Amino acid sequence: MKYIIKRILGLIPILFAITFLSFGMMRVAGSDVVEQKMFNTGQVVSEEQLKAAKAELGLDKPFIIQYGTWLNNLMHGDMGVSYVSGRNVFDTFIEKLPATLFLTVTSVALTILISIPLGIIAAVNQNRFIDYLIRFFSFIGNSLPNFFVSLLLMYLLAIKLKLLPIISIDMSFQSVAMPTITLAIAMSAKYLRQVRATVLDELSKDYVLGAKSRGVKFSITLWKSVMKACFVTIITLLALSIGSLLGGTAIVEAIFMWDGVGKLAVDAINMRDYPIIQAYVMWMAIIYVTVNLVTDLSYRLLDPRIRLGADSHE
Repeated sequence: MKYIIKRILGLIPILFAITFLSFGMMRVAGSDVVEQKMFNTGQVVSEEQLKAAKAELGLDKPFIIQYGTWLNNLMHGDMGVSYVSGRNVFDTFIEKLPATLFLTVTSVALTILISIPLGIIAAVNQNRFIDYLIRFFSFIGNSLPNFFVSLLLMYLLAIKLKLLPIISIDMSFQSVAMPTITLAIAMSAKYLRQVRATVLDELSKDYVLGAKSRGVKFSITLWKSVMKACFVTIITLLALSIGSLLGGTAIVEAIFMWDGVGKLAVDAINMRDYPIIQAYVMWMAIIYVTVNLVTDLSYRLLDPRIRLGADSHE
């Protein structure tokens, strides 16, 4: 418990630093929501009207006052109002969250189904044809950018074969299929190689050779000992995947018009909608520090060596 409290207290300054830096970077971006609105609509306004619009949004105040006001409101549970839509930021974010959670669950599930079995098969058949074949396709999958895979899937599955809708129309499995496949291809290609390397490292250890010499079936050693030892690494990979996906994969969501937090962030950046962008940054920061904390704590539960080593230094 003492360790958990120490870790949580250590994360608070990180969150404050992230909010301050992101707030500052947005303000030095070169334009604001008022100028962007005028540019997009083609309206011509006087300097007085421009100043009045900025004053209404509080954009005429010094940076530190703007940040202090935003931080104070955040501490009281108020994330502000969207400059573009005029809606409450928190309500808007909560509205988009189910779509991102659905995409996260399906993508992680498909990644697990692909990367872990293929990584184990490649490791068990090291330097054989099946190993070379799996590594070849993982290299291809890791080299293809998400936007290219998205367009390729659109062309093949939606336009040519007409199996799936080109863009997402609702939160159905048909609509989520192509975004899920796009994300799972990249993640599986990366993670199956790491699973393979972890399993190979474990297979080379003395206890595996000892079990083989005693006549223990290889399948028993693999599933009861080797995979148990590899579990910490696999948990880490999954945690990192969940963290990035919960943040919303902006490019994929924007291409498929998947109405999640990633697409919300892209639209907000285009319109310089600072409250939405800041909420997205906070969401990403909280997700990553929480995932790192949970992963770190899971290490202590899954691996006694880590737990005992940490306890001896406390």
